Order: sequence, then C-alpha cells, then structure tokens
Amino acid sequence: MANLIHKRIKIGKKYIDAVSMKLMSKNLVLIKGDKGYIMCGYLNLSAANKFGDAAIKIVGVSSVEEALKTKVFACSRAAKRLGVHKGQPVKEAIKIIA
Repeated sequence: MANLIHKRIKIGKKYIDAVSMKLMSKNLVLIKGDKGYIMCGYLNLSAANKFGDAAIKIVGVSSVEEALKTKVFACSRAAKRLGVHKGQPVKEAIKIIA
C-alpha cells in the first residue's frame, strides 16, 4: 500500500511507531507509545476517554514530521493523569507516553 508511511522514532532508549496514511482528502497521523498514543483530528477523543486510553489529540498536521513540531490540542483524562496537558509540545508529550 503506497499511501501508508511507517516510521520508528527513537525516544531516549526506546522506539515508538508512527504512521501516516492518505485517506480521502487528508492524512491520518498516529504515533503510538507503550503508555498511550497521539492522534490527529480524524480520531475521536470521546472514544479514547470511554476506553480509558491515554490519548493526545493534535490538529492541523498531515505528516509525522509536522506532528512532532506541533503542540497538544487536547488530551484524554488518562493522558492528563500521566502529566500531559494542552499546549504542551508534542516532543515532551511523546517522552511521557513512550
């Protein structure tokens, strides 16, 4: 599948997975660590709260590279308990969920 891009990102001594995929008009971007994940606006924060996931929502990005340069738009209750907060640079939040 040519429109799926997978990257491994080194965070300290760990690696996390990041994917982006062209859907219809926009890209879906997802970065997954051991404790939680970062999702673009395509995914649902209410569902993440329902399932107890530590989820971080970002908006306005179309690639993993852009995701790494943005800030947390919103986060689930479980992510807040880990120390993630709105406005936090994603690079800091990744260290928490890695």
